[in-house]
Amino acid sequence: MTMERKRIFVAGHRGMVGSAIVRQLAVHDDVELITRDRHELDLMSQAAVDEFFSTAQVDEVYLAAAKVGGIHANNNYPADFIHDNLVMEANIIGAAHRYGVQKLLFLGSSCIYPKFAEQPIREDSLLTGELEPTNEPYAIAKIAGIKLCESFNRQHGRDYRSVMPTNLYGPHDNFHPENSHVIPALLRRFHGAKVNGDAEVSVWGSGKPMREFLHVDDMAAASVHVMELDGSTYEAHTQPMLSHINVGTGVDCTIRELAETIARVVGFEGEVTFDTSKPDGTPRKLLDVSRLKNLGWQASVSLEEGLRDAYDWYVNNVEQARVF
Repeated sequence: MTMERKRIFVAGHRGMVGSAIVRQLAVHDDVELITRDRHELDLMSQAAVDEFFSTAQVDEVYLAAAKVGGIHANNNYPADFIHDNLVMEANIIGAAHRYGVQKLLFLGSSCIYPKFAEQPIREDSLLTGELEPTNEPYAIAKIAGIKLCESFNRQHGRDYRSVMPTNLYGPHDNFHPENSHVIPALLRRFHGAKVNGDAEVSVWGSGKPMREFLHVDDMAAASVHVMELDGSTYEAHTQPMLSHINVGTGVDCTIRELAETIARVVGFEGEVTFDTSKPDGTPRKLLDVSRLKNLGWQASVSLEEGLRDAYDWYVNNVEQARVF
């Protein structure tokens, strides 16, 4: 007897998160993966997305496509970050509904929470205070995605779920010298300093802010776990107006500790200094992951283990990483 397989569309499959989800799903015998690169499907075009869904016979969607970047990129391209993310998520979520896709997972970001939210940050902190100004446009776009999913569930009975990961890193990350997040930026800079024999690496900010980091393979495993929960189990741990779930390790460290760990992983033996003229961003951002743990999942990749994996990927893909 032939096994009936679910046709699952992973939007953004070439990105760090999307590629990790593809790796997770590829080992499932009951899954038929559907992917399209940007040359085959323009996610910014509603007509193109509608045409795709009208013929692809999609059963489930993982919405991992997004425009992402670090503090520098968010500061310099705020219009791009809010506009492009709003358009992509509206096109995909709207088309999924119009063409009868009952299950969808939207991947957000922990930047949705207020800058001074009580730590660790619970899901019900959403919309209770001001956002971090440096990435407010991107955060608002992600909040809109959560609310799109909630609204289609309430009005149309869809099963559209949302997960909010903490700071992610790993293979296929963006190592752009200006627009990347903190881990790939530091891995690149410390590697370059080691190769060049530099005596010092200067890190943005005071080094005091605390951050939580999650390896992307853990994020992908959590995403599949949440998506495969039966409806009654998922609903028992969420609410109609609070349907997103935090994904993280539940452990954080200072940027100074992160930089020192990266220096050790890379093998840089010079001095690590901190440029206090640069912004720190949010002072602390640690997620409360108790809801996810109660649903039967927790992270398994340690920070140093994950950093070694990310660094190994970068060293073996330097040319590719440079053109992101």
